[in-house]
Amino acid sequence: EVESDILRRVRTLLRELDGHHPSCQCDRGMLRWTLHKKIDQNPSNSSVLVRILVKELERAERGDFRHYIIPLLHTLMYTLIKAPTIPDELCGRVYDFCKRLLTLPKPFCTIGLDYATRLKMERTAPGTLYQRMVISEQSLKSDPYPYQEKIFIFADPQLLSEAVCNALATDTEAAQASQSPRACMCHVITHAVQAALGEGCDIGGLKGTLQAMPTSDVEHWFREVVVAVECAGSKGGTDRGQHAARLQEIYHALLSSSQAGNAPAGLQDTPLPNPNISFHLWTEDDQLWKELVLFIRPLPQSCEPDCLSQDLDNFEVQDIISDCECCEQTRFSVLSTDSGIERDLPAAAEEPSPHCSAETEQSRLHRKGGIKKKPSPLESVAFLQPGCSSPGVKPPVKLQRRSGIPPDPAAPLQRLHTARIVLLGDDRILGRLAQAYHSLRKRETRRVFLTPRLNLQFYYIPVVAGQSNTLAVVDQAATSQEELCEVAGYLGRADPWYESNINTLCHMIPKLATMPSSPSKHLVTDLFITDVIAYYVRMAIQPVCFQVYSVKIFFNDPVQEPAEDVFLTELCTQGQDSISPRELSIHKKKTTLDGPGIDLTVTYRKVVVSDREKELDMSLRSTGLVMKAIPADEAAGLVCLNVTITEIVRTNNLSGRSFSTVANKLKTRNIKIRSTEQRPFTVYLDKDRRRTYRNVISLEVSPCLEPSYCLQKTRTMKFSLHETEDMGLVKYMPKSLLLPINTFAGVMQ
Repeated sequence: EVESDILRRVRTLLRELDGHHPSCQCDRGMLRWTLHKKIDQNPSNSSVLVRILVKELERAERGDFRHYIIPLLHTLMYTLIKAPTIPDELCGRVYDFCKRLLTLPKPFCTIGLDYATRLKMERTAPGTLYQRMVISEQSLKSDPYPYQEKIFIFADPQLLSEAVCNALATDTEAAQASQSPRACMCHVITHAVQAALGEGCDIGGLKGTLQAMPTSDVEHWFREVVVAVECAGSKGGTDRGQHAARLQEIYHALLSSSQAGNAPAGLQDTPLPNPNISFHLWTEDDQLWKELVLFIRPLPQSCEPDCLSQDLDNFEVQDIISDCECCEQTRFSVLSTDSGIERDLPAAAEEPSPHCSAETEQSRLHRKGGIKKKPSPLESVAFLQPGCSSPGVKPPVKLQRRSGIPPDPAAPLQRLHTARIVLLGDDRILGRLAQAYHSLRKRETRRVFLTPRLNLQFYYIPVVAGQSNTLAVVDQAATSQEELCEVAGYLGRADPWYESNINTLCHMIPKLATMPSSPSKHLVTDLFITDVIAYYVRMAIQPVCFQVYSVKIFFNDPVQEPAEDVFLTELCTQGQDSISPRELSIHKKKTTLDGPGIDLTVTYRKVVVSDREKELDMSLRSTGLVMKAIPADEAAGLVCLNVTITEIVRTNNLSGRSFSTVANKLKTRNIKIRSTEQRPFTVYLDKDRRRTYRNVISLEVSPCLEPSYCLQKTRTMKFSLHETEDMGLVKYMPKSLLLPINTFAGVMQ
């Protein structure tokens, strides 16, 4: 009966992938969540679900239902990670299936290779995947596995209602308050023991023993378990029996002899703790960079928030321009904390060493009176510089008070931190993300800090709600909800599992946020929203890369400097009212003769199948144009702009002169638009009225280049002035700036 119920739920999940949505719309997007929650209530059914999912995977492989494979595989792996124990025979069948995926094209081979690697380690040391996930997500101190992760949720308060922002902040705080490092360490211990020993252990007695222990003892046994699991998992040839024997020793050492003799109570659930999540209202342009810096180098608890903000703002002032992270040497600014006053020297530093020569002693600096500078909490460069070295970058050398003291060797950097950035909103917040990401890459080009230390992952959850602020009302009046979520629509068409699990949150999150307060509401929201976000960031490993476009804007005032900006989804232009009465009268005469709009000259490079550049130009009268970077069909790809120009066509007939509009459509990557009669127009970026440029007479759009590529290209051109093609290191560097957004499958062909 249990097996038939689980099979029915799995088949319903597959029917939803085929477009057969459940009769009750409130169940849409919750089928996967309810399936996993049912297994959590009875952990002994984990093996039943895994067995059913393996059979469905093999059936999909035989019947060539490839769109079932990745959703079923993600569901299976998530069940396997959370399960108390899974028979090795089942893990072997899943492992063999993942190896067969290597013969298929991307993304099947990529996901198959990743999961096959994990399963090989899990079969040798059961519980490894659960242990690593908890250690990294909770930032538990562990020498064998020193990785840390954190989820940053960013929401724009001007795009989402206050109720939605408050509900999300409350839910994330509640999820963090319900767990502690001690509890997470106990979960790791109990799960590792149960995964290795199965039903032959008394998990209830083990949990009671751990609860009664002091925290120092829990930490000791946590380290013992982590070392045992990591040593077995890292050695592929280790016998599974040896690992079980080591965990058996730890289990008997934890329990007394009387408790160890108790009858096992069967499999018990060890919950997977919620990941470390922080919620942020995106109010400052450089807020993303600041949060990432603080994640890498957290400040002491005594630091005041105002002082923190001021020090981060002043950091760029004290920064010295450095070279690119992947090529030549870097110059660093060194901020001395020495007061310059002789009496402030430590006593040990003032005593001459017997090994120092008289010559060295005479060359000692004599100090003048000065003012002692109070060090800031960040210590500016000292806050960021230690160990800042990457391949080809000269490590900073610590200044020594005495000669002959060798500098400390700098340890090689590793990406031990992973920041998972989750964006909530519509296309407008993705436009802000493109701006922030471009700014971050420019900072990293000037001076490397985050790149060698941080693995940066982006995720996107569309949320559209009824708005209460003026900005959102104006924008939604001009743009429908479907047009505001073009990126989510593209990702949903490319990845059916994203459509089923994430796009359904678009209207569900606002509904849950505005539900009247009740015990049932807290039960649903606290579990559902947090669980879905955790599932998304844990299992979505395939990025879809979107091209970021740069735009250079020229104004009708010759004194005003041109503006440079970037956009991700859309650029729109509209004519604007004339400024002076004289221009207004000329415009009226022009409109009577030639129709509404303004005269434009358009120069662009046509996209052809052979990928050869073909430059064209055209002159026309237009009322506006729209450049869209997101295609309506995922098969079209993300390599060009779809430009629609509304052209005014004049027709002379017996009744007089008439005007009509024609939509001129073209595909291009580079385009220049100029107002021939110097009449200004208005430019809007990424459907966001806050990003509006007025009095524009010309603009140039092209794919945004990676800042590090531009810097290295400039250096190369200094030594080869007549070479136009990329040479040397430039050939191997990424040329275009791409914004990767993670999904479950990427773009399925």
